Amino acid sequence: MSATLGSLISRLQPDWSIRVYERLGEVAQESSNAWNNAGTGHAALCELNYMPENPDGSVSAAKAVSINEQFQISRQYWAYLVSTGALPEPHNFINTAPHMTFVRGAANIEYLKKRVAALKDQPLFPDLEYTEDLERIAEWTPLLAKKRNPKQKVAATRIVSGTDVDFGALTKYLFTDISERGAEIHTNHQVTRLKRQKDGTWRLRVKHLVGGTPSTVNARFVFVGAGGGALALLQHSGISEIEGFGGFPISGQFLRTTNPKLVAQHQAKVYGKAAVGAPPMSVPHLDTRVVDGETALLFGPYAGFTPKFLKTSTWFDLPFSIRLHNLGPMIQVGLKNFDLVKYLVGELMANREKKMQALREFMPTAKTEDWELITAGQRVQVMKKDPEKGGILQFGTEVITGADGTIAGLLGASPGASTAAPIMLDVLARCFPDRMAEWEPKLREMIPGYGTTLSGDPAAAEASLAETAKTLQLQA
Repeated sequence: MSATLGSLISRLQPDWSIRVYERLGEVAQESSNAWNNAGTGHAALCELNYMPENPDGSVSAAKAVSINEQFQISRQYWAYLVSTGALPEPHNFINTAPHMTFVRGAANIEYLKKRVAALKDQPLFPDLEYTEDLERIAEWTPLLAKKRNPKQKVAATRIVSGTDVDFGALTKYLFTDISERGAEIHTNHQVTRLKRQKDGTWRLRVKHLVGGTPSTVNARFVFVGAGGGALALLQHSGISEIEGFGGFPISGQFLRTTNPKLVAQHQAKVYGKAAVGAPPMSVPHLDTRVVDGETALLFGPYAGFTPKFLKTSTWFDLPFSIRLHNLGPMIQVGLKNFDLVKYLVGELMANREKKMQALREFMPTAKTEDWELITAGQRVQVMKKDPEKGGILQFGTEVITGADGTIAGLLGASPGASTAAPIMLDVLARCFPDRMAEWEPKLREMIPGYGTTLSGDPAAAEASLAETAKTLQLQA
């Protein structure tokens, strides 16, 4: 998010100075790191949680289409950066990986049929394939079908133009680009406080973590893109807009294999249905990953709990985030999400063999010795006030902006980095409304779909998908 915002501002307003403060010794080592997330180019092609079944049994494509629209904005911006040489060869950060869904049992098959019916005429979901034939599924990706009981009822969908994204590499490339355009990147620097000054600027207290040297810097605009650490900094800012917000941290693990015989039999990202009470980020999926030029398979995630808001932060993050204004909503969330608590307890108690059993539901031939367990990144789900329920747990992203537009921050998780470009465009519109008209021609040059929707224009959707696929060297 921060790298994308810096990239946009450096092109829209090249005379502005940009400083980036990164607490760790290198950028993109928390949530953006390739092994701390699943690398799915979230376009709602395979993620069933973007199309939940309504109480009356119906399904709506609205959210899935909205997510896909946002991803197309990111794709268009990445394509522009590649075409201008700001990003390297696309295969260094994005690759084709068909997106599939896979379900078992009559009820889930019925749901999947309704999902397909709702999406089949959507321009941004071209060539959506559906099958209940195990042999056909074996053609798509053999590991799902090999040694599976042929009497088991299964169904799958596939869109071959899905993507796998190394967001860690992409983030580094974006920061390298803005650094070459004049931005200052300060690693091993932690922002400890930020305070509004009488002249309208923000004074940041910064600590150099190598040697402990303190310093201060004044800024006319501050973006807090600190992942799980954003909540604490926004609370320190004192802006009223953060009142009522809390965070619920969820950790995760993945099983990973680089066994070439297995990797060769699975080229897809295959998503299933989440367990009852599971957060959307815990939807089980078996993924192709391409990181640093090496292909691997990833399965998970397995959710867990820790009070840390970042992998490299402290155990006091959660208790130190509690305030009088967010205590009530947090209590209400705890009381009303017993299924989530039960799910997390079950995940925490699961041993390695139970984790392997979950994998074998996707891949019946999985052998324990082929897979290693790795720890993924921390996710902090948003808890906030709700006028009717008192407090709700929100699965998604939440942009927080100060009333005068001089500060903004981002809370939440999925779809996250996949929609960084449209989310940062939203930040610009909120914080610099008087400049958007001036910036619009450049925005349309960089992002042809800016201010429009593709889902209502089949010809425009087809053209955009084809053009970005060509530039990013993806399968159309």
